[in-house]
Amino acid sequence: MFREMRRKDKQLTMEESIEIIKNNEIGVLSTICENGYPYGVPLNYVYYNDSIYFHSAKKGQKLDNIKSCDKVSFCVYSDVELLPDKFDTNYKSVILFGKATEVSKQEKEEALFEFIKKYSNKFIEEGKDYINKAKDAANVYKINIEHITGKAQK
Repeated sequence: MFREMRRKDKQLTMEESIEIIKNNEIGVLSTICENGYPYGVPLNYVYYNDSIYFHSAKKGQKLDNIKSCDKVSFCVYSDVELLPDKFDTNYKSVILFGKATEVSKQEKEEALFEFIKKYSNKFIEEGKDYINKAKDAANVYKINIEHITGKAQK
C-alpha cells in the first residue's frame, strides 16, 4: 500500500522516528482539496497514544478537506544544517500517513491537556482553567497513523 524508502542507507528506525516526532513543535499537515490540489499547513501538534493530535477553529480549509477526504500526511523535520561548501544539507525528517478524525469529550480534553504539558508546561494549573473555558471554541483531530518513515542525512 505504501512505498518502501528508496534510500535504505538513510532510513531511521521506528524508535528514532517517534523521538523526532515527540521532540519537535511544528509539523506540516497535508490534505487534499476538493479540486484535487494538495494543501499543506504548518501547525502545533502532540504525539499521544500513538497518534498525532492537532486543534483547529470550527471552520476552515483543512477541515473542509478532511471532511471531503480523511486521508492525510504529516511531516516533521529537525537538525537542519546547510553545508554550502558541499552543496548539501544534513537533516532528520519523518513523514507519516493516516486518517484524520475529529475527537470529542474525554479524548478531546486529554489531548488539549497534552498540548498544555508540551507547550506551556510551567503553567499547568492555568492551562487546566484555559481548557475549561476554551474547549468548546476549538475542534481537536487525531491522525490514526497507518505508516511512518524517518530519514536522516548526517
